[in-house]
Amino acid sequence: MIEFAHVTRTYGPKTAVSDLTLAIPRGELFALLGPNGAGKTTSIKMLVGLLHPSRGTIRICGHDVVTDPRAAHLHVGYVPDEPNLYNKLTGREFLWFIADMFGMPRHLAGDRIDREIACFELAEFADDLAESYSLGMKQRLVFAASLLHNPDVLVLDEPMVGLDPRSVRIVKDLLAARTQEGMTVFMSTHTLAMAEEMADRVGIMVRGQLRFLGTVMELREQVALEANSLEQLYLELTGPGGGAA
Repeated sequence: MIEFAHVTRTYGPKTAVSDLTLAIPRGELFALLGPNGAGKTTSIKMLVGLLHPSRGTIRICGHDVVTDPRAAHLHVGYVPDEPNLYNKLTGREFLWFIADMFGMPRHLAGDRIDREIACFELAEFADDLAESYSLGMKQRLVFAASLLHNPDVLVLDEPMVGLDPRSVRIVKDLLAARTQEGMTVFMSTHTLAMAEEMADRVGIMVRGQLRFLGTVMELREQVALEANSLEQLYLELTGPGGGAA
């Protein structure tokens, strides 16, 4: 469903991502962890087409994101770390705008918009201007927009930033339900407890390289560390002299 094959991204002499090879199958929730500057956001921007790899290939549902971007990204929903909205549109108008971008038939778009407004508990505010929304409400609206076209792949960059506890629960429940239905989720986060709670597999990126990949249990076994939480493991791997060899 998602394939990175020997992907490298450089900025002049700096290597942000180095030789990343990774396959994420249908229905998996994958969490990419790492400290600031590790290469998580660069990886996500390459996946959604905002950056091109310097070397290597990325495919979504078999489509190369560089040579066949339109086909690839029809399969993708994307939630960035900061919600980008048109503040002079209402929430409902923004969703109609996104539906039109994907060329959705009007009758289908209307049904999907109503579904996502209900799912994210936005009905009370759907006809208010987005500029009046709290950060958490804006993030919920972006989530709703990302799901309108029923994507096969959902890409999330720090998805819980700005969400209140109720919104966090809505998003967690939704992700659990959608992955059970076959959606693939690629999520970057430094919220370690969330990754431990939700992810089928986790990857830990350090200085642009994917150092560890597997389930939480497999990661613990790989470093022979008796850790009670992913946070302890994460600190061990990313700290001085840790697993970043």
